[in-house]
Amino acid sequence: MDDRPIGVFDSGVGGLTVFSEMARLLPGENIIYFGDTARFPYGPKRLEDVKSFVFKIAEFLSSRKVKMIVIACNTSTAAAIGDLKQKYSFPVIGVIEPGARTAAQNTVNKRVGLIATQGTVDSRAYEIAIKKINPEIKLFSYAAPELVEFIEAGILDGQELDNAINGYLLPLLQESIDVLILGCTHFPLIEKRILTCCKNRFKVISSAVETAKDVKTTLEKLGLASSRKENKKGNGNEFYETGDRTHFLEVGRMFLGEEIREVKKVKLDI
Repeated sequence: MDDRPIGVFDSGVGGLTVFSEMARLLPGENIIYFGDTARFPYGPKRLEDVKSFVFKIAEFLSSRKVKMIVIACNTSTAAAIGDLKQKYSFPVIGVIEPGARTAAQNTVNKRVGLIATQGTVDSRAYEIAIKKINPEIKLFSYAAPELVEFIEAGILDGQELDNAINGYLLPLLQESIDVLILGCTHFPLIEKRILTCCKNRFKVISSAVETAKDVKTTLEKLGLASSRKENKKGNGNEFYETGDRTHFLEVGRMFLGEEIREVKKVKLDI
């Protein structure tokens, strides 16, 4: 048993989808969440720059004595997961492999769609992960940066959002996909709108849900699970961000309710 906290980070609020699934599956764990809102969004940035941000965040979380780091950001996972695993002795889990594995298991016609940030699409990380599982699967990838901006602004419904979703889904529907990977941890926040817009014509895979399952399995396998049965009302959780004028707290409360009471400001020396 290990009662140290788990560190989770993203470029903004999107990783709260992973946080939420982890809190649901692992009610006894304390979780430290870090949103690098001062440098959001990561998607358009060079992966080398994203890697430098990631290592600074990992140093901060490591200083908080975490027992595991969860990269709740697809772009960050593509940029740095291999290097983080080499640097730290504790487990590091990303969001790409769990989502790719689940998509490969669920596609029938071997035609899978992906909406993600530009950085994740350009990295081809999902394509590589899926081809390792089944080289016959064809992946159709599209960057959807406008959806990330809506979510960070706290816009989770409405006609303008639906119009943007439909614009991104149309080319994927034309490719006859039967599975769609939400390749950005922001997107589960609008999963219901996506399902409505596509009229349930394909199965949607949330990397947040699948990553939380991998976290639980890894903790149990390595004997790192907390001895606590419940983290009452999230009192042991902590939230940090780097930005000043953001919607972190508002969006966080929309999604987590009273579980998020305060977001502490920190600066990274970058």
